[in-house]
Amino acid sequence: MAVEFGEVQMKFAELIWENEPIGSGDLVKLCAEKFEWKKSTTYTVLKKLCEKGLFQNIDGVVTSKISKEDFYSQKSEEFVEEAFGGSLPAFLAAFTSHQKLSKKDIAEIRNIIDKIK
Repeated sequence: MAVEFGEVQMKFAELIWENEPIGSGDLVKLCAEKFEWKKSTTYTVLKKLCEKGLFQNIDGVVTSKISKEDFYSQKSEEFVEEAFGGSLPAFLAAFTSHQKLSKKDIAEIRNIIDKIK
């Protein structure tokens, strides 16, 4: 996927995921309330995210082409690949070197591993 997003685009994407399907007119109103955007700003950012393949605007109704969960899953995989050569153990070692895992976290990780065995 390798889609780069700025902070503003991420907040906008989150807003769409939380409210989809949403009419483009309603999205404009929501963006005016949340971000104090003008109509043209909303449509410009929406167009960019549609071009990136994340959303679509069909007959004035905005929906996602990829779910929020799938998006973040792909971004996580890209991060591990780029930063740790695709090594999940190397990522976990780096992550846990500065942050302790709770017993609950460890149990959840073990459950995930058990499910994929």
